[in-house]
Amino acid sequence: MAVPDWAEQREALAFGPACPQPESRPGSIYSTELGPVSEDCLSLNVWAPEDASNAPVFVWIHGGSLTTGAGSQDMYDGARMAREQGLVVVTLNYRLGILGYLAHPGLSAESAQGISGNYGLMDQTLALEWVKRNIGAFGGNPDNVTVAGESAGALSVVLLMTSPKAKGLFDKAIAQSAYMVTMAALKETANGLPSAESTGAELAKRMGASDIKDLRAMSAKDLVYKSAKAGFFPFAVIDDVYLTDQMVATFDKGEQAPVPVLAGFNEGEIRSLRFLLPPAPKPDAYEPAIRKGYADLAEAFLEIYPADSLDSSMLATTRDAMYGWSAERLVASQSAFGYPSYFYLFDHGYPAADRAGLHAFHASEIPYMFGTTSEAVAPWPEIPDTEEENGLSKAMMAYWASFARDGRPAAQGSAAWPAYEDKATGMVFADEPQPWPMLSRNRFDLHEEVVCRRRAAGNIPWNWNVGILSPPLPPKDSKCQ
Repeated sequence: MAVPDWAEQREALAFGPACPQPESRPGSIYSTELGPVSEDCLSLNVWAPEDASNAPVFVWIHGGSLTTGAGSQDMYDGARMAREQGLVVVTLNYRLGILGYLAHPGLSAESAQGISGNYGLMDQTLALEWVKRNIGAFGGNPDNVTVAGESAGALSVVLLMTSPKAKGLFDKAIAQSAYMVTMAALKETANGLPSAESTGAELAKRMGASDIKDLRAMSAKDLVYKSAKAGFFPFAVIDDVYLTDQMVATFDKGEQAPVPVLAGFNEGEIRSLRFLLPPAPKPDAYEPAIRKGYADLAEAFLEIYPADSLDSSMLATTRDAMYGWSAERLVASQSAFGYPSYFYLFDHGYPAADRAGLHAFHASEIPYMFGTTSEAVAPWPEIPDTEEENGLSKAMMAYWASFARDGRPAAQGSAAWPAYEDKATGMVFADEPQPWPMLSRNRFDLHEEVVCRRRAAGNIPWNWNVGILSPPLPPKDSKCQ
């Protein structure tokens, strides 16, 4: 429910509370102090340049596996972007976990549209509607809005691009480490996944609830804790209202938002997310598992991900199947429909991260593109205050801001960023930004073929079931050319 309009001056100098979520995992580099937490958490934050007028608007959606995070985290401070790049920066909260993504037949029955789940996506859509109506009062241009995010925030960007409810609410999109994995349908089995309603009903039973009334009798804290203990994994749902098809299918049909895209991934994505990996097999078991899972594509797979560097191959397999393929698929799809789009790889390391074995880890690009490297405090690996690090950050801020301004990423004094095309051109951010033709093309082609065959078969999801976890690959299909 939207807050009623008011006429008097209202103090808005403190961040609103974060949405209910589990505590950070001990030792995680992503742990952070969120401050107050409340179910009354749907707020947004605005930073504007002094005397802003018709400024580009940059709306950031935080990551955290749709389970954790908040728009108030230090790394997302928009002050420097606003001050130095002339953007109006907006960050927002959205419902998380069971409160944001539970589908259940009891909830669907209460809905006038007969749907449930996707509550977090509804919140993000409502925030963009608020921006459209109100950002002009802060000096922003409601007709020049870029929606951006990282990880689950980037996933959210892709979902917004494919949602009929978000059409016309933004003009450009930035997706950093997105993952276009399989979604469940609300009411029927599809693509090898049970219906979201049946999953929600089973979850409620595992939590000791016989119906929605029992769930509502639990505190938000108990809901968060019990659902996590019961293994709930929040994700968007194909409900035929907010989402009408798998993300990749919507792009294939050309029904996505008609906007330019900037998207990419990090070289070390999985180094900080090793829980996404299966246990390492014995060296002599790796190649047989790949041949069993990938059939006629096994030779191509083993050439890219060889058995003689097992740990590196397993890290790269999951990285490329989730983040690399999703980023390039997104950019390739938009480019094919005539929307100039831009692809990148973040491959930058610095001493503290590299010593910890976390070179270019998941989310490590965020402080650079926000200009908040000094806000990245322990347990985040400390970013040194050097000319080199500050120079990379300044360049990335400029690229991101210029894309938000006019759809073309550019940074004075840095290399020109080529638009994506058949040659698969992109930009690599290592010690400094450099163009890189043919960026990851053979890897993309391999995973595109795997996803295409699974989609054509109709009964196998394209999630984390890759590498040694891959089920037998369906045979070649005429749809996959």
